Amino acid sequence: MKVIIDRGALQRRARLSHVASLGGLLVLLGSVAISLWQPDWTALTAILLVAGFAISLTGIYFANRWVKKPRPEDVLDLALKGLDDRHRLYHYALPCDHVLLMPTGLVVLETVGLDGSFTYQNGKWRQKMSMGRAMRFFVEERLGDPIARAQGCAGALQARLAQALPETPSLEVRALVVFVNPNSELNVEKAPIPVRQASKLRGLLSKGGVKLKPEVYKQVQGILDEMANISGYLHNETSDSR
Repeated sequence: MKVIIDRGALQRRARLSHVASLGGLLVLLGSVAISLWQPDWTALTAILLVAGFAISLTGIYFANRWVKKPRPEDVLDLALKGLDDRHRLYHYALPCDHVLLMPTGLVVLETVGLDGSFTYQNGKWRQKMSMGRAMRFFVEERLGDPIARAQGCAGALQARLAQALPETPSLEVRALVVFVNPNSELNVEKAPIPVRQASKLRGLLSKGGVKLKPEVYKQVQGILDEMANISGYLHNETSDSR
């Protein structure tokens, strides 16, 4: 399998988390210094205290998302390890964070890194709230609706490809939701797209799908590579994962 990853984009996001964490700490220290230096400036002290706390929480939130290991791309690489070179996995180099090109088409992989118990019923997500989850609520990523995010990104990518390949209107971009945290538990009923844990991803991808014509596959590969380049991602790294 070919893995194309934009390390630069990942490093920029990680750097943002560090800057926010350090900036929030400096603002908090500034509020303490002002309270000691000018005790009467209570309004300014309170504003800086709240601002510093909020900035620090933002930094921790981004650190949990972009720095904490194992990283989503590492989990996906491991889950799909051994696929042949007709499979190309793009990380952070396209409008969608994770995109897999296969001989049978394109798949957008929307990852969720949270642990805990998750239920999808009647079109709605629910997450079992534990004490640990409650304590980490403000510094962890939100579940939201990963199905809607995956479908929206897949639709946007399909529209881009339809413009570039008007002669192949039947080309479909599929969407998947992948829970990459091994401590996640899923209870999913009648979801519009597949929702799986990373350990079950490869078995799912091996089923079904209509093989693309070689010329169509080459065209799609070329468009994806070009999109990665013209999107400003200049530090792409390509490697084999066998």
